Amino acid sequence: MKAQFFSLLITLAFFLLIVFPPNATAATNFTTDYHVTYTVQSNGNTQAKLDVTLTNTTSQFYASSYKMQLGFDELSNVKAADSEGPIKATVTKNSDGYLIGLAFNKKSVGNGSKLPFTITFDTPTVAKQYGKIWEINIPGIANPEDFSNFTVSVVVPPSFGQARYIKPNQPSNNLTFSKDQLGKSGISMAFGSEQLFNFDLSYHLKNDKVYPISTEIALPPTTNYQDVSITEMNPEPVNVTEDEDGNWIAEYRLLPAQKMDILVSGVAQLRLTPKEQELPLTEYNEYLKPQPYWEADKNEIKELAHELRTPQAIYEYVRKTLSYDFSRVTDNQPRLGAMGALQNQKSAVCREFTDLFIAIARASGIPAREVNGYAYTENAKQRPISLTRDILHAWPEYYDKEKKTWIMVDPTWGSTTGGVDYFNVLDFDHFAFAIKGRESNYPIPAGGYKLLSEKDAKDVDVSFAQTAPIIQATDVITADFPKTAIAGLPVVGKVTVKNSGPQEIPPSVLSITSTTLLPTDQIIGTKTIPPFGHQTWDVGFRPTKFLTNEQMQFTLRLGEHEKTHYVTVAPFFMTIWGIGALLLAVLSLSLVIIFFKIRHFKLR
Repeated sequence: MKAQFFSLLITLAFFLLIVFPPNATAATNFTTDYHVTYTVQSNGNTQAKLDVTLTNTTSQFYASSYKMQLGFDELSNVKAADSEGPIKATVTKNSDGYLIGLAFNKKSVGNGSKLPFTITFDTPTVAKQYGKIWEINIPGIANPEDFSNFTVSVVVPPSFGQARYIKPNQPSNNLTFSKDQLGKSGISMAFGSEQLFNFDLSYHLKNDKVYPISTEIALPPTTNYQDVSITEMNPEPVNVTEDEDGNWIAEYRLLPAQKMDILVSGVAQLRLTPKEQELPLTEYNEYLKPQPYWEADKNEIKELAHELRTPQAIYEYVRKTLSYDFSRVTDNQPRLGAMGALQNQKSAVCREFTDLFIAIARASGIPAREVNGYAYTENAKQRPISLTRDILHAWPEYYDKEKKTWIMVDPTWGSTTGGVDYFNVLDFDHFAFAIKGRESNYPIPAGGYKLLSEKDAKDVDVSFAQTAPIIQATDVITADFPKTAIAGLPVVGKVTVKNSGPQEIPPSVLSITSTTLLPTDQIIGTKTIPPFGHQTWDVGFRPTKFLTNEQMQFTLRLGEHEKTHYVTVAPFFMTIWGIGALLLAVLSLSLVIIFFKIRHFKLR
């Protein structure tokens, strides 16, 4: 019987998929073996080489042509060949990328006969440099069962160094992946030690009251994943403090009907591995409590918690259960919370993925909280961002007792990418603006401080940076004491630590020492002082002898900062107050004498 032929269509978009003619049984008549090699150059240009073998499983059919849909925005130098020489390739641009058609030179007929061929092309879209990080993203396979074998190898230039992360995880930096490893989500890897972002943020405040008010804004803070430098705040705040979740809260005072626009600029330095961050037992239970949107006390949530138990099981459940609803991003619909997410599993955005993870984790006895911020993405379909207004992102983090730190995860992107691992390792793209743990709806991140008349204004501008500012804080310590103190009374005043630099001053010890005043040594434990913030303490020394008359000194030390302050201690009658009192007494006595003489004169 004469062999029949089939035209095979291969689709390579964000995944690989074989499509056969409608009435054919070609899937059972051919097996396909792929080995794909992506060779990345130092400038990011990549050559893809596909070594393909079609094997007949019957003597009744053979393949005469081949089509491949490549879902790349750009490609060039498409070439193909089989065992008999080059094959002319027809390349057609379409809405999904490029369609490549081939007509084989060789007709491979017979059960077990093989038809090997090769396709190569160049593309700049596989490897891209974002700031200080090189990222490589390789598509996965939509239907792995259509391939008898499929391997991918990635070759990177030495200038990239070793990969900081590889998804899926590979031992010993091995860059060859099997069909099972490739899966539907593909390969993602990054090269580089840190990412830097410049940021310019605008905040809009207005006092609608008829009396002055104090209000506050949340600044991007330094966390266990990032170091933040704030180089400008205009106007400057009254103070900046760190709250219990680690947020930097800037305080402003507004007069009646006053409107204030605040500009905050700086640089954020992001790392892949978090620093240790101890969670005291006294605070542990704060992150287990039910909150609005985190209904950890509901039976449905408790049942899931009892079943899932671990952070990874909760992550996988949320990732697989909820479906991202892109229509809710533009419709600006209200936040559903964890229970609402369970009841509307096909209509979730990043907030619902986050809320459900946190609620189940808390019900499982795992401390969890929410992070709001900026997430860099060039593919809003696979890595969407959906907080309203300035289009930010939300993701959860849980506390790992063994690692002694908070671990950020992103079940939203784990879902929308088809399974890229955002649990075991995140990326260099998540920049935290605000952390919500004690409350589920506070603080508001940058981008959320808008007036109704300016609701469409762009208030978040983030771009890649190459260097971080190195600015040393000056005049960190100040002392407010009287120039002259009265002997026999305590010497009292105030000491202030003000952060005039761009980075935070971490918790430290402020020491106060003196060789002449008692006590000779005093210790004050400081809390974190964010940029533009300060802390003030009342400080005192014991009374000196009543006839002390000398200049005394004490020294303030905080880390490498040191300042010596001088106080003159003198008897009361030698101080300006004593002299003033003496003059007042003399004046009063003189007036009495004059009055007496005048009255005596009149009596005579």
